[in-house]
Amino acid sequence: MADELNNDIKAMSFEQALAALEEIVDDLERGDVPLDQSIRIYERGEALKAHCDRLLKAAEDKVEKIRLSRDGKPVGTEPLDGE
Repeated sequence: MADELNNDIKAMSFEQALAALEEIVDDLERGDVPLDQSIRIYERGEALKAHCDRLLKAAEDKVEKIRLSRDGKPVGTEPLDGE
């Protein structure tokens, strides 16, 4: 059932998912949410966090640094961490 409630997360951008996660944190911090709803939104928050983590990892994998030749001209790219 929780998967059905979280299907929309896969289509969210990082910014959308982060905003939704921040809203959940605010709701939980206020403390005025009934326990059963708190559990549901906490689970949604976990799914949002995992989605944000996946998007960040994908972005990190795309980040490259430019390799320069000895005379300072660009000759290609390589992973940022040198792997």
